[in-house]
Amino acid sequence: MDLNLKTHTQHFTNPLYLESGRILEPYDITYETYGEINEDKSNVVVVCHALTGSHHAAGIYEDENKAGWWDGLIGSGKAIDTDKYFVICSNVIGSCFGSTGPMSMQHPYQEYYRYKFPVITIKDMIKAQRILFDKLDIHRVHAIVGGSMGGMQALQFAIHYPNFAKNIISLAATYATQPWAIAFNKVAQESILKDPDFKQGYYDPEIITEQGLNGMAVGRMAGHISFLSHESMAKKFGREYKRDDGLYELFGKFQVESYLEYNGHNFTKWFDPLAYLYITKAINIFDLGRGFDSLAEAMKKIQAKLHLISFKDDILFKNTEMKKISDTLDEIGNNNHTYIDIDSDYGHDAFLVELDKFDNYIKEALNG
Repeated sequence: MDLNLKTHTQHFTNPLYLESGRILEPYDITYETYGEINEDKSNVVVVCHALTGSHHAAGIYEDENKAGWWDGLIGSGKAIDTDKYFVICSNVIGSCFGSTGPMSMQHPYQEYYRYKFPVITIKDMIKAQRILFDKLDIHRVHAIVGGSMGGMQALQFAIHYPNFAKNIISLAATYATQPWAIAFNKVAQESILKDPDFKQGYYDPEIITEQGLNGMAVGRMAGHISFLSHESMAKKFGREYKRDDGLYELFGKFQVESYLEYNGHNFTKWFDPLAYLYITKAINIFDLGRGFDSLAEAMKKIQAKLHLISFKDDILFKNTEMKKISDTLDEIGNNNHTYIDIDSDYGHDAFLVELDKFDNYIKEALNG
């Protein structure tokens, strides 16, 4: 069967009450669907995206050459099998791919929100998604799956909407963002803020799309380092030097340097800098225990079967952070969960790259 890839945008006029006490109204959510929904709507799988991901998780649009970010996992006969499941992936609020974010027009004034956009949290992101699902008349789903910030959303769903999903699969995430990850985000934030072309947030988005933003490119390089690992970099680049550069040229480059440069600069042409600041803020303040006396108290809310997946050499969200969730569940007597640490030396990005190491695990979790 084909993927039946469809993109939609839903407009909401009711206010969205945010965790900060502020409200967002009106707002849009852009989302993508794959497969067919069955009659009793029992085959819905929700996919949550990471920091720079979007609703476009699988398939290829006519005008592009690159498939969605989890294309290897979602589709006919794949781990998240679109012959069986109806899959929904929505772009989070605060992002820059169709859902309302800092560079959306502020109603009723025809001007960008910019800094008038409220700080949003992971909890706000899933609340907006839950409202979207209600609108689509979907009140319970078979599973929610996500990696990194997507894994944070999945865990937040488990605690705040305990009866919404039967299964929750969270990869390469954490129970609360640790100083190490916040530090990498700080480098990115400072790099953006200190770039004169950022114009203190009052840049022209068209110019950025055309020329990129050098400060943000530097920040993204730091991000890339945190997504990889010592081993994966050694394997991928070794000490190879760029073919046309001389070893004794001051600005001659190692392969790893030109990779960081290329990826960093490219990124700034398709991802909005203010959205980056808002979403990294949401990641930094993520804490499953917020609003509860402890992480254990928060975990007592969980009704879904929880599947936790960490990656051995992830330096951004260490495997011990996922294990802590599993240990906490054990402590409170919740035996309706599984935890697996994937033997990978790829680092944090393994959840996007080494699919063959966990796709069977996801298949089994979905098929019960």
